[in-house]
Amino acid sequence: MTTSQTPSHDYLTVRELADLLRLKERKVYDLAASGALPCSRATGKLLFPATEIRDWIARAQSGGLPAQPDRPRVFLGSHDPLLDWAIRQSRCGLATYFDGSEQGLRQFAAREGVATGLHLPDPSGGWNRTAAQDICGGQDAVLLRFATRRRGLVLRPDGPAPQRLGDLAGLRIVARQEGSGSQRLLQQLIRQEGLDPAKLSFTAPERTEDEAVQCVRRGEADAALGLDCAARAAGLPFVPLVEESFDLLCDRKAVFDPPLQSLLEFCRSPAFHDRATSLGGYDVTGLGRVVWNG
Repeated sequence: MTTSQTPSHDYLTVRELADLLRLKERKVYDLAASGALPCSRATGKLLFPATEIRDWIARAQSGGLPAQPDRPRVFLGSHDPLLDWAIRQSRCGLATYFDGSEQGLRQFAAREGVATGLHLPDPSGGWNRTAAQDICGGQDAVLLRFATRRRGLVLRPDGPAPQRLGDLAGLRIVARQEGSGSQRLLQQLIRQEGLDPAKLSFTAPERTEDEAVQCVRRGEADAALGLDCAARAAGLPFVPLVEESFDLLCDRKAVFDPPLQSLLEFCRSPAFHDRATSLGGYDVTGLGRVVWNG
């Protein structure tokens, strides 16, 4: 599958448009030559106005069915500290309702938001594609890379010092809500380590990355499977275990609308990259890459 960056400006290149529409570049040229696609030519290259392309997608629905109402301008899914900051800092106009990766996918499938964040491990390796296909396979959507994140054990500074998941027996571990990416990953790692879940002690579920780490900081738990950046912000010891992919499943038409355009453009700014470096535990070099087309 060809991959490229999502549009972060008012015009798309042939390759950007081909990726987002799941077409070969030759087909894009043919549609432009026939006049079916709105385009302009500058410095010898075809450019496609994002706003007009969005309208073209809406008009081109198969079967001549009336267009569905626009989705509410809400970002769903898993909580990520860098994404949360970028949505607010970019002033993109999106509201947020973060309640876990799987719940976000189900809400997205019900058209309750324009995008959802997720970090769900695939059974055969990799991240997010299987869950996106299983729950949202019928949606006209595109899965974009946001960041690779470092996840591991967040520990109390004055408590036990486990160095791997197998050392957690007998310790109090922060639980996350069922269906969250963190809880799914924790359950997978427990099975891989051959641990007996009945011998592990869990707290009541925490619903965000920051809340999970704060539970450890308050001494209510000995460890959490948390993010490097959250451990640093709380000044807590951290043992790295996994490099995970955090991706954004976006409504294809909404990618061309001002809210997501503003967010994606901000995420390519020096301020965003400086923030990712400052927080620590993020690799955003692949941001905007098309991971899967729905």
